[in-house]
Amino acid sequence: MESKFTGGLLGLIGMGILTGFLCTITLGLATPWAVCMMVKWFASHTVVDGKQLTFDGTGGQLFGNYIKWFLLTIITCGIYGFWLGIKMIKWVAKHLHVVGDGCAASPVI
Repeated sequence: MESKFTGGLLGLIGMGILTGFLCTITLGLATPWAVCMMVKWFASHTVVDGKQLTFDGTGGQLFGNYIKWFLLTIITCGIYGFWLGIKMIKWVAKHLHVVGDGCAASPVI
């Protein structure tokens, strides 16, 4: 199985500046949309075994989870925060797919 990443340094820097600016001017409220933009960029530049990755998550979907995770973190006095990294990875994996060979896109993980 051969995998490759086709993105370049300028694209990565551009996405970093764009998403950082978006988060800054919205005081962090647009973070879910910025995260989705970055993951979508990575997916669109990643090929696994000759097949393109695609990401179908949206900022709106992630925003709902952010609110839920934020409230759970407050309710548990910060303890739930230990699970946030894993929750985020699971959410991204749920929305990351391989463009199929004629059949419906299948989850990567």
